[in-house]
Amino acid sequence: MPRRMIQRYMPDHERIRNHKSLGCFGGLLHKPALWHLNRHSVATAFAVGLFFAFVPVPFQMVLAAGGAIYFNGNLPISVAMVWLTNPLTMPPIFYVAYLIGAWLMGHVPGEFNFNEISWEWIQHGLMNMWQPFLLGCLVLGVVSAILGYFTSQIMWRFMVLRRWRRRHLRSH
Repeated sequence: MPRRMIQRYMPDHERIRNHKSLGCFGGLLHKPALWHLNRHSVATAFAVGLFFAFVPVPFQMVLAAGGAIYFNGNLPISVAMVWLTNPLTMPPIFYVAYLIGAWLMGHVPGEFNFNEISWEWIQHGLMNMWQPFLLGCLVLGVVSAILGYFTSQIMWRFMVLRRWRRRHLRSH
């Protein structure tokens, strides 16, 4: 089952419950549904984690934990999915988000040169970019959440069926 494979990499429940950045959730972290590994909780965790991975704010892990608590997804998986956007992947992902948002809004994407960052550029250039950027982040977050949810559902089902077929063949 996929449960066994995922359990190998799961951290200890107590370690996560006692994590200082998740202390704001208090007793909510003791809900058993947050630690179950089943098709629904894993798919929900993928959706929540992938959505919050594209939210351009600090403390994405806390937001993902809150989403997992609200939607009864697996908490560790939800928090781990946020790391899709890490310091190495953030610049290209957020640049693509900006390009998608500019395309959807019908704007011509502005050029961005790291050598010309100045206070004037931040005041005037950034003002033209924030709306397409946030729209692109929202679109990428929603699309990746939907794809993550259904892909994990399909993969879970596929792995269960494959294991069932193997067991069935062994018994005959």
